[in-house]
Amino acid sequence: MTTKQAPSTLQKMGLDSPMALALHLPSRYEDETELFTIEEALNQGRFSSIQTQGIVIRNQVLFRPRRQMLVTIEDETATLQLRFLNFYPSQQKQMAVGAHIRVRGEVREGFQGPEIVHPTVRGVAADAPLPTSLTPVYPASAGVSQAVIRKAVVQALRDPSLQDSLAEFLPKKLMTELLPGNNWLSLQSAISYLHQPPSDANTQALLERTDPAWRRVQFEELLAQQISLKRAHAIRRERHAPSFAKPSKEKSLEANLIKALPFTLTGAQARVWSEISHDLEKSFPMNRLLQGDVGSGKTVVAALAAARVIDHGYQAAVMAPTEILAEQHYLKMKEWFEPLGVRIAWLSGSLKAKEKRLSQEMIESGQAQLIIGTHALIQESVSFSKLGLAVIDEQHRFGVRQRLEIQQRLGSELFYCHQLMMSATPIPRTLAMTYYADLDVSVIDELPPGRKPITTKVVKASRRDEVIGGLQSWLSKGLQAYWVCPLIEESEALQLQTAVESYEQLTQALPNFKVGLVHGRLKAEEKAAVMAAFKANEIQLLVATTVIEVGVDVPNAALMVIEHAERFGYAQIHQLRGRVGRGSADSVCILMYAEPLSMAAKERLQTLREVSDGFVIAERDLSLRGPGELLGAKQSGDGMLRFVDLQRDAWLIELAQQAAERLLAEHADLVERHLERWLGSRAEFLKA
Repeated sequence: MTTKQAPSTLQKMGLDSPMALALHLPSRYEDETELFTIEEALNQGRFSSIQTQGIVIRNQVLFRPRRQMLVTIEDETATLQLRFLNFYPSQQKQMAVGAHIRVRGEVREGFQGPEIVHPTVRGVAADAPLPTSLTPVYPASAGVSQAVIRKAVVQALRDPSLQDSLAEFLPKKLMTELLPGNNWLSLQSAISYLHQPPSDANTQALLERTDPAWRRVQFEELLAQQISLKRAHAIRRERHAPSFAKPSKEKSLEANLIKALPFTLTGAQARVWSEISHDLEKSFPMNRLLQGDVGSGKTVVAALAAARVIDHGYQAAVMAPTEILAEQHYLKMKEWFEPLGVRIAWLSGSLKAKEKRLSQEMIESGQAQLIIGTHALIQESVSFSKLGLAVIDEQHRFGVRQRLEIQQRLGSELFYCHQLMMSATPIPRTLAMTYYADLDVSVIDELPPGRKPITTKVVKASRRDEVIGGLQSWLSKGLQAYWVCPLIEESEALQLQTAVESYEQLTQALPNFKVGLVHGRLKAEEKAAVMAAFKANEIQLLVATTVIEVGVDVPNAALMVIEHAERFGYAQIHQLRGRVGRGSADSVCILMYAEPLSMAAKERLQTLREVSDGFVIAERDLSLRGPGELLGAKQSGDGMLRFVDLQRDAWLIELAQQAAERLLAEHADLVERHLERWLGSRAEFLKA
């Protein structure tokens, strides 16, 4: 009987093979190829990172003002003090009096003269040779030293199996045609160079990841991702889905819905509906993302798609991430469809057991033609009779597994339903190109007539009383307002006003007006009652947390105050302020912030004050947060691109797309090898 060996710290980091170690590339480098005397080091100027060496002549542990170790070294030119605020007994031993050590760090002015705080220390002989290449600094987890990773990487680079793993198999002709005149490094040369760059390497290009060696690695990684996405696109086209032709009769549900609408479709809505209509006629599943800024009218386009499917005797489902948003869709769709005789089912986690069972029975029997709800729709207990279309709103809030195609057997064949994703968080072009190769994108780039632009103002929290005074005169005109807070309960650490506190303060300050409170911890029926009262103008001021971020539509509410706006991200504020500007009154959003402001928060608030274009805001959001967060935490793309920056490397994305098309068409035998090298099992996630 063999005992199972515990995984090493390197294995826990995923560094379990020579290839994994080879691709664990440095995050930065230290130059240990140059050595200064202590006198030269002191003359280099403060805050310069230098390397020097000497003999330890003093080592003492002090306990005031806090426990620390002071070490003094000297050479033939001068002495230098080293200060350690955290240290181990092994370090005391390493730097015992008489030891010869080599140190590296920034010289700063201390209480007793120049010093280095927490230098890198190595015990060496006085004549120990200097390295000839820059010293890599690797991403590491707690308990794993740089020395351990460096040693493992050096061994991996010498491993004979790595020669096969990094073998050059991309056709040279393809590479030179893509970048004529560019002398591409081989992949093996690029990786060796990045682990052990020579002392004269361009450190700026290495750090910014624009060096030719980085470019080769980035291209390979992007190529793997694009191949995987394009293959997923091809696989989807081989799947079967019901085909929904345009109705020929004038009295179709689709035609009746258009006639019954109290407004005419905008040009942009008509255009995207034409694109979706075209997809629904195909016999393979639609996979389309419908983007549109807050209030652009995505819901009516989704309703038309549902009408087409119901016309053909199939069911349509609309799923939203929050109960408030799902309920908003339910009320809107009910208003449009019930007069036309469509049977609608509502399903959410908060329904009582009996109501839930009734809805599930209606869905399973096919009695419910249109089903609206939260993620409760994709639980195992829900079985559709004949689902033809799934509309997923705010799609980035659902995990990959939740967005995978809903499939079912109709007769002997396996059918997939058509999918329409909707998002008011615009996806920047570079992000769409890289992560959504298997997703067709439609954009509603025009607001419905009558939508007023929103004026955004940035105000200090010290002017709170002034804001409340302005709020009073606003409400006196018969208009309504939102007051948004970031927290429900007091947090001593953050010292933020809470929704409950603000509610109490505003209730006292505005005795002539009804103030309501809604937050995530209210029961669903309580939340619904408050929202209904606000919509009916029985409540004039709604104090809320971000539960009102999406799905709330009250045209008479034309003012929004966002408290502690510095705590919110770009997309969140843009979504929130989209709740106003829905009626005929001029609308205002006040971003109230507490000082001091960080540079990032200052820039964010300034941008939001000046910019109303959701795509511009999304680009800024991407540069700050990265693709994984923008698409949804731990989504399909997150972690797929380890070495690529979507904005810096946008030009490489187009090259990788062209190369992927060529490889799939002309070198199908190389595709599997390339995917296995870069993605392994992770390629499956890109099909979501």
